[in-house]
Amino acid sequence: MTNLEPHPRPEVLEQGQPCTAVEILTPRQVPLGGVRATTVYRTLPQRRRSLVGSWCFLDHFGPDDVSETGGMLVPRHPHTGLATVSWLFAGSVDHLDSGGNAASVVPGELNLMIAGRGITHQEISAPGSNALHGVQLWYALPDETRFSENAFVRHVPEPVALPGVTARVFIGELLGSVSPVDTRTPDLLGAELILEPGASARLTVRSDFEHAVLAERGEVTVNSTDVDHRSLAYVPPGSDTLVITARDGGARVILLGGVPLRERIVMWWNFIGRGHDEIVEFRRRYQAELGFEPADPTDADKPALFGAFPPGQPAPLPAPPLPNSRMRPRA
Repeated sequence: MTNLEPHPRPEVLEQGQPCTAVEILTPRQVPLGGVRATTVYRTLPQRRRSLVGSWCFLDHFGPDDVSETGGMLVPRHPHTGLATVSWLFAGSVDHLDSGGNAASVVPGELNLMIAGRGITHQEISAPGSNALHGVQLWYALPDETRFSENAFVRHVPEPVALPGVTARVFIGELLGSVSPVDTRTPDLLGAELILEPGASARLTVRSDFEHAVLAERGEVTVNSTDVDHRSLAYVPPGSDTLVITARDGGARVILLGGVPLRERIVMWWNFIGRGHDEIVEFRRRYQAELGFEPADPTDADKPALFGAFPPGQPAPLPAPPLPNSRMRPRA
């Protein structure tokens, strides 16, 4: 593992004072799937910021009419060194993975897949589902757990009611609500907040966390900074207070947080590693295990990374070509 130098000491604000150094990250549109691709709005990662805590990926999609778009059709593909979080607002997606887990992802229910050292899965809109609307998130596993066994966890968080605000904490702790989910990543937060028109949520948060707020529906202010629909507001560590206020139309936000990850990572396609050579190996072994390329003799005595899959499923996705230059770790 290659560690970063210690982070500069964050500016420590007075207790109860929100940080006003808010950075706005705007999304880019990315098509997922084939001819009738689902368009997602991606705010993480990007050049300006790769991570928020351990959170390294944020796709926001919908609301889409599945009869027009075809819905989600993401065939079998691999992951290493990360965990995926699926959180829906409308519709249903069928999940299937090489760990032997099959589940229907539905609104208000956390579906967490921990890839560990390796897993493959597919995500397909469920038959009869007319809508598709939600987010998919990834977080990077720390070095001590990234080679652990894969797992799949479902959890339905109980709503927490405040004046004009309803919160559901699916990972970590907020507003006295504690998620029981073991993320294998310490110090992480994930929650949904629904705000009535003009309502404001004044949240006590950990001052050693950095936070990000996705304006999922409507527009909000975060610590008095305007955040447009689909944009992400980043708040650095140093403050124990976060203030989120909805405009006249009300809003829904996704709140993420965590202690800054003090490891350098390489994130390429669906893999997270710690260096160029690791990513090359992950790709080579995936291509060989799924029959896209001949196996390397040096892999003969290694246990399979990506597991078996039930028959009769759509053809898996091959890995794209590697870049021409060496991939460099980034913070």
